[in-house]
Amino acid sequence: MNEAPLLSVRNLTVRFNTEEGIFDALRDISFDVRKGEITAIVGESGSGKSVTALSVLKLLPAAAQYLSGAILFNDSGDAPVDILSAGYGVVRKLRGSRISMIFQEPMTSLNPLVQCGEQVMEAIRLHEGRSNRDAREKTLELFRRVELPDPANMLERYPHQLSGGQKQRVMIAMAISCGPSLLIADEPTTALDVTVQKHILSLIKELQLQLQMGVIFITHDLGLVSEVADQVVVMYKGKIVEQGATKKIIADPAHPYTKALLACRPILHTPGTRLPMVSDFMEDEGTGNSNVVLKPIVKKDPAITSEKRTVLEVKNLRVWFPSKKNMLGKPISFNKAVDGVSFEMYHGETLGLVGESGCGKTTLGRAILRLADIHEGQILYKGRDLAGLGRQEMKPLRKEIQIIFQDPYSSLNPRMPIGIAIKETLEVYGFGKNHKEQEEKTVHLLEKVGLKGEHFNRYPHEFSGGQRQRIGIARALALDPAFMVCDESVSALDVSVQAQVLNLLDDLKKEYGFTTLFISHDLSVVHHVSDRIMVMNKGKIEEIGLASEIYHNPSSPYTQRLISAIPGASSMVYPGRERE
Repeated sequence: MNEAPLLSVRNLTVRFNTEEGIFDALRDISFDVRKGEITAIVGESGSGKSVTALSVLKLLPAAAQYLSGAILFNDSGDAPVDILSAGYGVVRKLRGSRISMIFQEPMTSLNPLVQCGEQVMEAIRLHEGRSNRDAREKTLELFRRVELPDPANMLERYPHQLSGGQKQRVMIAMAISCGPSLLIADEPTTALDVTVQKHILSLIKELQLQLQMGVIFITHDLGLVSEVADQVVVMYKGKIVEQGATKKIIADPAHPYTKALLACRPILHTPGTRLPMVSDFMEDEGTGNSNVVLKPIVKKDPAITSEKRTVLEVKNLRVWFPSKKNMLGKPISFNKAVDGVSFEMYHGETLGLVGESGCGKTTLGRAILRLADIHEGQILYKGRDLAGLGRQEMKPLRKEIQIIFQDPYSSLNPRMPIGIAIKETLEVYGFGKNHKEQEEKTVHLLEKVGLKGEHFNRYPHEFSGGQRQRIGIARALALDPAFMVCDESVSALDVSVQAQVLNLLDDLKKEYGFTTLFISHDLSVVHHVSDRIMVMNKGKIEEIGLASEIYHNPSSPYTQRLISAIPGASSMVYPGRERE
């Protein structure tokens, strides 16, 4: 360990001058990254971890000022290069060749108008000066290396034709195309299925060992860190609060903020207990609260009571999409997204629906709401078959059947203040005698989900991801629904924000008494919130039963695989399970 670090960040302070004012995004941070090791930078959104990564490549916008510090890069054994003081030409040569980055959202990082193979070939031609033929051969080999299916075909595909995990593999291929010494992975698995996430993590670890790269792995989830990282740097409000060997940090965290990040994960808590939040551990910046008490929530399992009352009954439901048509435009083959699904839901229960992307769970949720066309089957809601209702007949039922979407930003009008978006729902269905009453109810709903009345006139872009999800919940609650579909409503949130939203949903469910279909790819979250769990695979139901039975004694190999892919499941002891 006496070898000089590959990357050494020293006393770095970064300030932003914005219309809202001046704030220091990074405050006097220092850490090292060594060759052949993975250093994880962990923290919530806004902690400064992505600003740190972008600073290494000097990719911050013009509003950023590097007030102090140095970023020393040394992969040659000669004098290190101070990236902060180096000229544009020097830094440009480092980017992509000796220092590469995998960005958080591959769909926005890849050019939608250019084939995936060409995007990787362009990087190879630019940095290595290879011919088109050589670049193509190398790209093909890279696609094989990152285990993309049918690599030759993938060269010709556009980003929208690939799944989330496949797009991320293309980004990894591009990042390692020139054999970098340092790889920066910025939240590379956020919102991916746990099984795809596990494959991506294994791939990054394998490539890191093969190429002996140093890796900066950015995440909000300490469970992921326990799987891949050698060293951990924990950031809070622009400062490093703790750093050291991963095993030591996970086993014995010293700072209350690190303890909070670990404690927020549902996998660590028995279903029915309230999830702790960062605010439970942090009284103020740098001060910990040691008197954290988990308050049990008394939950009644409607699936096993004698009073159970069927609210929804789905019978032999099929949702098929044409995948191939003949010359006359008639479908001759179908993508069977939902294929012969049958189940019941009971009044007041939460039924967790879990499975990988493409299994049909979102399509099933949308079909129940009649937001997707039904090929065959029945959807009996309180005895009435929704499958046979037209648009006008469905409209009155929309008041009591609502959905919370996965991405609240795309489901909100960016040009409309959030208060108006909620109030508009009340206006359409005639809630309230006048605009004043509707506005008062909107403010009440905002306060109910933990926001403020003064947020009424703010736009979606002015809120964080967790706040936007609260807005989506408030809008769904506006019409006092009896049935709610939560479609991956916490999958892209920080673990701490996820805990807040899950606690909020539980509180609101107790108050309003709605029945919930909770859709997610993460069995640890589903297990925590659900009374029963239904596992879906390739359009069919694998198994259904009480949450504890499915989670602890799954009968399907597919369910067992989902559970084994939960980050940190193999390395952490938690209530109800023994260390494997």
